[in-house]
Amino acid sequence: MTRDIAAEIREEIRRFQPQTVRKNIGQIIQLADGVAFVEGLSDVMYNEIVLFPNGARGVALNLEEDRVGVMLLGDTTGIKSGDTAETSGKLLSVPVGQEFLGRVVDALGNPIDAKGKINASEYYPIERTAYGIRPRQSISQPLQTGILAIDAMIPIGRGQRELIIGDRATGKSTLAIDTILNQTLTNHQGLASGDTSFRPIYSIYVAIGQKNSSIARTIQILENAGAMEFTTLVVASASENPANQYIAPYTGCTMGEWFMEHDRDALIVYDDLSKHAIAWRQISLILKRPAGREAYPGDVFAIHSRLLERATRLIPEFGGGSLTALPIIETQAGDVSAYIPTNIISITDGQIFLDTDLFNSGTRPAISVGISVSRVGSAAQTKALKQVAGKLKLELGQYYELAAFAQFGSDLDPKTQQQLDRGARIVEILKQPASQPIAIERQILLLWSIQRGYGDDLPVNSMGEMMASLLSFFESYYLELLQVLRQRQDIDSTMEEQLHAGLKAWKQQQAHPQAA
Repeated sequence: MTRDIAAEIREEIRRFQPQTVRKNIGQIIQLADGVAFVEGLSDVMYNEIVLFPNGARGVALNLEEDRVGVMLLGDTTGIKSGDTAETSGKLLSVPVGQEFLGRVVDALGNPIDAKGKINASEYYPIERTAYGIRPRQSISQPLQTGILAIDAMIPIGRGQRELIIGDRATGKSTLAIDTILNQTLTNHQGLASGDTSFRPIYSIYVAIGQKNSSIARTIQILENAGAMEFTTLVVASASENPANQYIAPYTGCTMGEWFMEHDRDALIVYDDLSKHAIAWRQISLILKRPAGREAYPGDVFAIHSRLLERATRLIPEFGGGSLTALPIIETQAGDVSAYIPTNIISITDGQIFLDTDLFNSGTRPAISVGISVSRVGSAAQTKALKQVAGKLKLELGQYYELAAFAQFGSDLDPKTQQQLDRGARIVEILKQPASQPIAIERQILLLWSIQRGYGDDLPVNSMGEMMASLLSFFESYYLELLQVLRQRQDIDSTMEEQLHAGLKAWKQQQAHPQAA
């Protein structure tokens, strides 16, 4: 018997939005930093929307014996003690749909980009139960980031939750934004190819507690790259009240679930959940909830787990789409054992750790191979990428160990020296400027050429120039080969011969540039 999934979704939404509106009126007796304490709302529900004068709204969080603690949403400047409060009979919901692509909205889904009203026809509750085991399917489709170091060594699959973690100013947001830019590149290539099986990936970027200047810079980067066509931004800046910062990631997740349940693939970035936890701590302490470790309330793990568990890949019976989550966490002095980092690490399917020392030494992206991991692994890679990147992480780890040993100045045998030289070249190959994602076929070409020794005779510090020269040469003379490499899933003997021929021609051009 075929299930009517759309009917089940409508029924769930109906349950969360009761049609019977109860007229239950109270009065504000106290205001404190985005929280209102109201008496008289004896019939209020947990998580129900409470209405205040001048169109202001709040959410009932603390249901006490003689009063209700209400978290205020949106602009709260016009609210004062003594104002009336009224229950709405509805739980907090936000508009969803494809109409939000290309738009910048606040934590409640209202547009803030001066591009007019968004005519959304569907509303989803922001708090929804994550799907159980049965509706989920295994993660086997890659979500390419365009970042060579990640796609080769720490692959991410559609439906995965991969944490980006590191100290302040180590490039965490840059990694996430570059991933969004690469989805735009991939979407344009796939749609232009006419491949009917191609599935574009839509992106949602949630900015939590960031400066307005940083958010404006992010929007500018996305607009300049043409990425807004496939992207929605949910913004709760540092100047907004803690409630908006707390709500924002749930709003973004709900918008992403709409794509997932309509047989589409979506990517969501939470930048960052450290500030989200701080906002919840502030709200909880004002609500007089007991403080625990590092003054966080006892449910701080629950607010992140019920958010991140909603990212998955569904079987066709339940919608067939996927929602991939990239949460970001900021550490202090590289301490991944702190409370919030360990919470998120235990929820996610792996982490990409950005090291401050690597960043300061010029290795960017500053990914620490030792403690970065993807628990999905090569299941989220194409066969061609597995062929060229299978031993890359091991070689890089061995290089760092040998490099540390070689600092003592001991005489090295030729084999060890060769291993060090190869490792140094791999490190240089993996360096990548911001906002310049590399398409998957170009990644395969670069890794295949370095593994076959085509860069062994070049100085280590010239590997960046070698990459640019090689890609430019193939785009000029072997563009069809690159296109075939993108479409095919493996490198067979015929493809190897063509790659060898192309690389030999490139080497000849390098040796005799005038002849070319």
